[in-house]
Formats: sequence, structure tokens, C-alpha cells
Amino acid sequence: MLSARAIVELQDQRTRTWHLLPESSGPTPGVNRESGETWLDSVSRQHRANFDLWHIEDAARAPGVPDARLAEIKRLIDRTNQQRNDLAEDLDRALLSWLEVRGLPNPRAPLNSESPGLMIDRLSILALKVYHTREEAERADAPEGHAGRNLGRLAILEEQRADLAGCLDEQWRETLAGTRRFKLYRQLKMYNDPSLNPAIYGNPEGVRGK
Repeated sequence: MLSARAIVELQDQRTRTWHLLPESSGPTPGVNRESGETWLDSVSRQHRANFDLWHIEDAARAPGVPDARLAEIKRLIDRTNQQRNDLAEDLDRALLSWLEVRGLPNPRAPLNSESPGLMIDRLSILALKVYHTREEAERADAPEGHAGRNLGRLAILEEQRADLAGCLDEQWRETLAGTRRFKLYRQLKMYNDPSLNPAIYGNPEGVRGK
């Protein structure tokens, strides 16, 4: 079910495709799994959340952005980051459901500190870094030395991604063999929950006025 190579190839392909689409193509849909969605469809939706988050954060860094627009972007960053984390958890749920009917993971096996969903999230971010670093290395109008610096960064990113992909495959092989296990680790974000964030529940008038 899980192949790091297929995940990396999908993330690279989607990254290239989405960069060719107009910004009006919209952000990632919600976290509810759609009917007939495959495992790689779920991986793609989680990657799209990271893709959207990357470019939303870039919009906040643009010089001269009005304060009112920055406030809008900050709220959009919070919502998109919540989706990113929820979708990573959904990946782990799907894997654990698939394993459960096969009597896995082995409850007596050593516990891995990081789940596959979180590793796939890291691969997603690396895919975006690889794409944009390669873009900088190929910039025609870049200053002298810019290309070489970014080619060096690109080599590091590619090595890090290959290492992480190898670790993901190994963890999955060991999980199937019953020699390692993982759990669903909930992120339990507090900032978007009006009942848990004192900046929200402690200032209801200010929130309503925004």
C-alpha cells in the first residue's frame, strides 16, 4: 500500500502541475475523504495543503502588503495549516485501518517515534523546497554565484529527501513484518479552537469586531 517512491513522484508531479495553474484554481478542499478516493489521492490532498500554505505564507512576506491584508492572510495561514495537519492524521488513520484487518501493527513491537503520515508531510515540504530551489538555480536574471549556491542547496535537499524516503519504506517493511509499530499522534492544535485559545475566548468583542 505504501511506496515512498510513488509518493515522492506524485508530490513532484503535482507540484509541477499546480504551478502551471492560475491562482484562482483555489486552495485544497476540506479534510473529509471523498467517495472513491485512493491512497495516493489522499497523499495528493495533503500535499496540496502544504502547497497552498507555502504560497499563502509567501503572500504575507511580500513588501508593502497592507496591514488589513496581512490579518486576512494570517487567518488563512491558520486554517490551511490546520488542514495540513488534519490531512496528515487522515493518512495515518487510513494506514492503520488497512493494517488492522491484517492483525497489525504488532502491539509488542518497538514503537517508532514518528508516524508515516508525519514523514509524508515532511516529504511534501521537501518536494516544495526542491522545486523552488531548482527554480532559483535556473533563474536567468539571478546575480553571479546565485545558481551555484542553489545547486549546492538542491543537492542537500535531494539527499535529505532520499534518506527520509528510505526511512519511510523501511518503517513500513518492518511494520508489515511485525517488528515495528507506529501510532496515530494527534497534533491537537489549540489556536483555531475558540474554546481553547484565550486570545479568542478572552476577547469575544474584539473577535466579533474583526
